[in-house]
Amino acid sequence: MKRSAIAAFFDFDQTLIEVESGHMGIRMLRERGMLPLGYFLKVWSANVLYQWQWLSEAGMARILLTYYRHRRLSDFEATAEDFYLTYLKPHLAPRILDRLEEHRRAGHLLVLISGSVRYMLEPVVRDLGLDRLFCTELEEDTDGLLTGRSRGAICVDRAKQACANQFAQEAGVDLDASFAYGNHPADLPMLEAVGHPHVVAPTRALARIAARRSWPVLSFR
Repeated sequence: MKRSAIAAFFDFDQTLIEVESGHMGIRMLRERGMLPLGYFLKVWSANVLYQWQWLSEAGMARILLTYYRHRRLSDFEATAEDFYLTYLKPHLAPRILDRLEEHRRAGHLLVLISGSVRYMLEPVVRDLGLDRLFCTELEEDTDGLLTGRSRGAICVDRAKQACANQFAQEAGVDLDASFAYGNHPADLPMLEAVGHPHVVAPTRALARIAARRSWPVLSFR
C-alpha cells in the first residue's frame, strides 16, 4: 500500500521572510521614483488601520493591488528577479530556511501559500526549489491590462486552507502528518488544516491562540 505524502506549507510575509513584501515593494517604488503620492497616502492610511486591526489582511491586499490598475503584467514580470534578489532575498529568515531544509531532507513536499502575487513569488520558488505555489492572482481585462483587482480570491484566511486541501488531494498528502508555518490570524485556517502547526514571530492575536493550543512558536533567527 502506497504511503501518503507529507507536506510543509509556508506563509511568505513575516514567516519565510522577516518583512512584508508589500512594504518592500513600496520602498523600491519610492527609491526608483515610481511611487505616486496619492497611492502612497492611500496605502499609508490603510496601513494605520491594518496595524490597529481595523482593516483585514484581505482589505489591505485589495488596496495594495490598486497600484497595478491599467498596467501590464509583463512589465512587472521583467523586474521580478531583480526585486527578489535586491529587496527580498536578504530578508529570508535563517531559522525558517533551516526548517525548510529539514523538511526537504525528510522528503516532504514544500509548498508556498501566500497572499502576495505570483510574479513576485515565482523567483522565490525557483531559488528555494519549492514544489508548489499558491498565491493571489492578478486580474487582466480584455485588452491585457491589469484591473487592480485579484483574479479569484485573495489568498488569505479560508482561501489558504482551500489551497492546502487542494494540494492534499492532488498530491496524496496526509494533512494530519503535515506541517504549516504562519505568523498572522489570516494564516489560522491553514495552520488548523494540518497536524503540526507552527507559528513564526506571531502577532499578539495569533500568539494568544498558539499559547492556548500549545503550538510551537519560532523566531526568525
